[in-house]
Amino acid sequence: MKHIVVLSGAGISAESGISTFRDSNGLWENHRIEDVASPEGFRKNPKLVLDFYNLRRAQMHTVAPNDGHIALGDLEKTHKVTVITQNVDNLHERGGSTNVVHLHGELLKVRSTRTNEVFEWQNDLNIGDVCPKGAQLRPHIVWFGESVPKLPLAAEIAATADEFWIIGTSMQVYPAAGLIDYIPQDCPVFYIDPQPASIKHHNLTVIAENASTAARRLVNIAQK
Repeated sequence: MKHIVVLSGAGISAESGISTFRDSNGLWENHRIEDVASPEGFRKNPKLVLDFYNLRRAQMHTVAPNDGHIALGDLEKTHKVTVITQNVDNLHERGGSTNVVHLHGELLKVRSTRTNEVFEWQNDLNIGDVCPKGAQLRPHIVWFGESVPKLPLAAEIAATADEFWIIGTSMQVYPAAGLIDYIPQDCPVFYIDPQPASIKHHNLTVIAENASTAARRLVNIAQK
């Protein structure tokens, strides 16, 4: 069975109403990225950081997967599919994808600041919410300056791709963008984005469209 590996980014979730990572002015929901997405920001003002992700988590509960997410879920009926996503929402899973690797963490999980043990979490996370060993819990998000624990796994998966689909990502955020370097030499690459970046690959097809419509069409072609 053909293995299709998908690398997804903020563009696919934006169509469901999830805020993109940052605005053109470099701010994220009017916050400096360093203040809400770095270990230093958390040490300086943990309440600000927790409140910020509480809003993201609450927003996620109000949106639904779009046809791009659902199309990738449908693709599992005929192909082996692995989704490697830079997104921290659960829209791929809700769209039907069963094999999802979250490179940058998950909004519906938290972890201990002492042991790194991870816990499922649906609601607000506040100062005083602690792990069983008494340590404050933090969002299970990979912040700037932190390593990406699932990158080696993602690289191994990319190396097994028969096709590599890039959907809704600028291909400017590393190390995720570097996964294209791990795919087999002759692997076809399909790049879906309304404003695609310039990337180099000898077997590249660029589809300059929104994720939802183009992903559905690509899935339909793959399933013929």
